[in-house]
Amino acid sequence: MPNLSQPASGKHTITRYLPPGGGIVAHRHDRHQIIHAGRGVLSVTTDAGSWVAPATRALWIPAGTTHEHRAHGRTVLHAVGVPADTNPLGLDRPAVLAVGPLLRELIIAYSRPAVENTAEGLRMRAVLLDQLRHTPEQSLHLPTPRDPRLVAVCAILRTDPADPRTLAELGASVGAGARTLTRLFGTELHMTFPQWRTQLRLHHALCLLAEDVPVTTVAHRCGWASASAFIDVFRRAFGHTPGAHRETGRVGQP
Repeated sequence: MPNLSQPASGKHTITRYLPPGGGIVAHRHDRHQIIHAGRGVLSVTTDAGSWVAPATRALWIPAGTTHEHRAHGRTVLHAVGVPADTNPLGLDRPAVLAVGPLLRELIIAYSRPAVENTAEGLRMRAVLLDQLRHTPEQSLHLPTPRDPRLVAVCAILRTDPADPRTLAELGASVGAGARTLTRLFGTELHMTFPQWRTQLRLHHALCLLAEDVPVTTVAHRCGWASASAFIDVFRRAFGHTPGAHRETGRVGQP
């Protein structure tokens, strides 16, 4: 069973250590939050889907959004609270954001204990918000289906992302036609079936890499025919190889 803990009462800006498989139960804040894994990989789940952020990314959680955190690998969670009337991104839904070196260091420094309400902290937060205004959003959202037939197909692939069956073959196992499922992927998830499956596999790959699973094993467990095919897709999605990603994920406190 995952080791889920309660959120720190009344705290919006924190640094917290989470063990592999640990996390924080579903909760909500009256402020926006920026969540960053200084080490490891964090996933956030809401009723609209899940988002995964390695150390090169951060998560934007709008005020009032009920969400649950999960850690993959030894994880250092840095959370920064932003007043609800301040929204530099103009987003009313969770999102994954690119994190450059300066923004990363600002998040880590500002989330230190006793910094938030100091004069230094206010100056730091102002620069942090300026950086956020120029931070690109990343496509790392895995939306949650509603239709029972689509739920069943997605559940099969979540259990085994390497399942090689076509949409028609998966549909036959749940009593739905490929044409119907194709339409549902578009109308409910706003993705094609191949796009959703690739996104699922990348999410799964990030979690396995955080647990120090070898790259070749990750490729096979996630359904790529070869390590080189996996590396190519991973590089196009994240801008670096899985090996470089693993080293980046080790940065930070143990």
